[in-house]
Amino acid sequence: MSIRTLILIIINSLIAFVIVVLAFSSYKEFSNVLNDRILQQLNSIKTLKKNQIEHLIKSEWEKFETSEFYTQNWDSALVKLPDSIKKTNGIHDFTPYQVNKKTTIGFVLNTKRGTKIKILDYNKIKKILFERTGMGNSGESYLVGEDCRLRSQSRFYPSTIPYTLSVKAENIANAFKGKNVATIRKDYRGIEVYSVGSRIAIPNLKMVILSEIDVDEVTMPLKKLRERLAGLTFAIFLLAVMLSLFLTRIITNPIKNMQKSLKIMAQGDYNQTNEFIKNSNEIKEMFEALAHLKTSLQGVVKFSDDMGKMNLNTEYQLKSPNDLLGKSLLAMRDKLIEFRNNEENTRILSKRMLVNGMENERRRLSRELHDGIGPYLTSLKYYIENKVENETMKKEMKKIVDDTIAEIRLMSNALMPASIDDFGIGVTLTNFIENIKKSTTVSIVYEDLTKQENSNITNLQAINLFRISQELINNSLKHAQAKNIRITLPEFDEFISLFYFDDGIGFDTNSIKLGS
Repeated sequence: MSIRTLILIIINSLIAFVIVVLAFSSYKEFSNVLNDRILQQLNSIKTLKKNQIEHLIKSEWEKFETSEFYTQNWDSALVKLPDSIKKTNGIHDFTPYQVNKKTTIGFVLNTKRGTKIKILDYNKIKKILFERTGMGNSGESYLVGEDCRLRSQSRFYPSTIPYTLSVKAENIANAFKGKNVATIRKDYRGIEVYSVGSRIAIPNLKMVILSEIDVDEVTMPLKKLRERLAGLTFAIFLLAVMLSLFLTRIITNPIKNMQKSLKIMAQGDYNQTNEFIKNSNEIKEMFEALAHLKTSLQGVVKFSDDMGKMNLNTEYQLKSPNDLLGKSLLAMRDKLIEFRNNEENTRILSKRMLVNGMENERRRLSRELHDGIGPYLTSLKYYIENKVENETMKKEMKKIVDDTIAEIRLMSNALMPASIDDFGIGVTLTNFIENIKKSTTVSIVYEDLTKQENSNITNLQAINLFRISQELINNSLKHAQAKNIRITLPEFDEFISLFYFDDGIGFDTNSIKLGS
């Protein structure tokens, strides 16, 4: 084998291997990321429509429940309901009992005046399900019953009764078990689709909502990318062969000249004047186009990966006004930001409701201790004073009762000081600090600058200020080893401030274990 042939085989084999590996890995990585992003987008659309349908049905139920009219808007000849359904209050799927198997969702309410039954206007649900935003050309959302039959109109078979169409039972079974379905499967048309689904969270209404989009539509950019990669790979490989032929000529020509000279010398002609041909050319860049494509794909993959990690502050620069993939990813990011903000607002509202519930429960327990057990203990004290004749025993029993009354008073004030409703936060904090000062040697100075009359501090704000001060004082006494505490509570027209100082030892933020 000649050296020229060997160099051509080695160089071209190496170039072909690198091109194929880069193209295949880039294509595979992009395909996986795209699958994840599509399922996440479908899940967001499904969640939005699920919430809209649940809100619609619940609001219609509330109107129906409070309505005083008993005129029925259903035809008992078309909808033959069993007694078990008529006797069960709530929202039901009437479709299996509809003579023509048309999608029917109904309300049943048994009252003293009789049984009310109403059929929900299906067009309202259809309007939500047929919303096309973010669904592409082949996407759709539809409802499925527990019998795996459709409960909403198919946009692909508009003239077909939904009840006659069915989907695979295993996916619906998982959804009815409370699991979120997110997979690639064949739909009721036998076409492979991206599919996500979950159960409608309404008692008695056994339905699942599915959002799907055809795999062929989603993977169309992948197919075009694959064709472009194949064409680009072929073009680069052809260029590499030509460059390798040129390179081998540069390398082999000096060798041939040397061979020619050696043959002349072997013939005994040592006076030959042939000079070696010396060529020195820089090798041109062979992978410029592929490198640029790889760089672009790496940017897309990184942006998608950041979104997958919920790093929604990442930025992506569009390669051109025609960068449809980039625009789709940016739109997906904006939807995720909106969804996360809504989720955060819901979480904050839940926490606020939890805290309010805890404070109400504390207020109730405080009143129970003060108004329930307190009078019994006072009656017991009067009984001891009037009925017990042994003075020593009477004195001991009165001391026990007095200590118990004092302890209950402390517990009641700790749970919810009664003065906070009657006299406000200023007086409540004054009384609380005075009680604390009786049991500690730490100097506590409190300056009450709240308005005694016409105060703008709400009851909820007062409770929060009391809890904050209570926790700060407890931390200073328990952990800070403080000797002096100074608290100031000034109230202004538009705001209120709480200043808290102590001379405690502090803590290291790098090693401290966070509490509640």
